[in-house]
Amino acid sequence: MRKTYTLMALVSAVAGLLFTAGQTPAFAQKVTITSWGGAYSASQRQAYYEPFMKETGMTVLEDEWSGDIAQIRAQVETGNYKWHVVDVETDHVLAGCDEGILEVLDWSKLGLSPDDMLPGAAHDCAVGTISWSTIYAYDGDVLPEGNRPTTAADFFDLEKFPGKRGLWRSPKHNFEFALIADGVPVDQIYDVLSTEEGLQRAFDKLGTIKSEVIWWEAGAQPPQLLADGEVVMTTAWNGRIFNAVKEEGKNFIMVWDGQALDYDHFVIPKGHPDKELAYQFIAYASRPDIQKNQSKFISYGPTVKATVPLINPDILKDLPTAPENTQNYYVVNAAWWADHREELTERLNAWLAQ
Repeated sequence: MRKTYTLMALVSAVAGLLFTAGQTPAFAQKVTITSWGGAYSASQRQAYYEPFMKETGMTVLEDEWSGDIAQIRAQVETGNYKWHVVDVETDHVLAGCDEGILEVLDWSKLGLSPDDMLPGAAHDCAVGTISWSTIYAYDGDVLPEGNRPTTAADFFDLEKFPGKRGLWRSPKHNFEFALIADGVPVDQIYDVLSTEEGLQRAFDKLGTIKSEVIWWEAGAQPPQLLADGEVVMTTAWNGRIFNAVKEEGKNFIMVWDGQALDYDHFVIPKGHPDKELAYQFIAYASRPDIQKNQSKFISYGPTVKATVPLINPDILKDLPTAPENTQNYYVVNAAWWADHREELTERLNAWLAQ
C-alpha cells in the first residue's frame, strides 16, 4: 500500500505542475495561431509566442493566411479546424461575426472588458491586438534629396517620379488612397466611394498607373520589392518598413500623407472544440505587461489602454498615431468594407484581367 500511495502522490504532484486552473495537461496543449507572416509574425513570436510557451509549457504552432475569410468559413462549416486563433482585420471581424463564423467572446475569460480597450478595438467577436497603418515608402538611396515624394498625389505622378509602383492586390486602402490622390478630402472618402461615380473615379485614378504596378499579396513583399529595386515606391504596412530600417539598415522613408489607420484583432473560429486554449492565449497576449513588448519589435501600437503608458517614448513617435504622422489620414471604415469587400475584390480582379 505504501508503494501505491507514493506512486499516486507522485502522479498527483506531476499533474499539479502540468495543469492550470480549468486547463488540460500542458503536454497535451498545442495552439495554432494564424497571422500574416514576415516581420509581423516575427514580432508576435518574440513578444507573445515564445514567452507564452515558456510560462505555460504549451506549444504554439504558427500558420499564415492571405486574408480570405472563406478560409475560416470552410473550417467552421466542415468542423475541420486548423486554427485556434486568427489575426484578422476589422472588416473581417464585422463580416465574420455577422455571418456567425466567429466565436462571440466571453470577456470574463480574458481578464478584460471592452472599456479597457482603445475606441474601436473591442468587438463582440474580437479583441484588438495592434493599431497599424498602410502608408507608402521609397528608398532614400534611390531618390535624391530635393526630388522626393511627400504626398499621396506624388505616388501617382509617373512624370515626376517614373518607375514601377507596388500596390496590395486588394480594393481596400487602394480605392481610398486613389481618391485622396485625386483630391477628395479624407473625411469624404466613404461618401464618394458609396456612389458608382466615386468607384469609377477610384478605378480611373488607379488606371493612370496600372501599367506600372506590381501587385503584392503578402506583407513581407513591399520591403523586398524596394530592396531589390523592382519598384520606385510601394504601399506597405508601416511596421514592415520600420523593421527593414531598424533591423536591416535600409534607408527606406515612409510617407504618412493619406495613411490608412486600422486595427488588427484576435478571433476564434466559431465552435472550435479547443476554444479554451484560444482564450488562454488571447488573455495572455492582452495583458499590458505583455502587449507592450510587441512595439519593441515592430512599430505597431497597442490596443489596451493600460499598455500605452508602458511604451518607451522613443518608440511611441514611430507609431501610426503619433501627432506628426496624422496630419492627413483616415480611419478605415470597417463597416463599409464588411459590406463591400467581396464584391469589390471581384470587380478589382476583373479590372486587372482586362
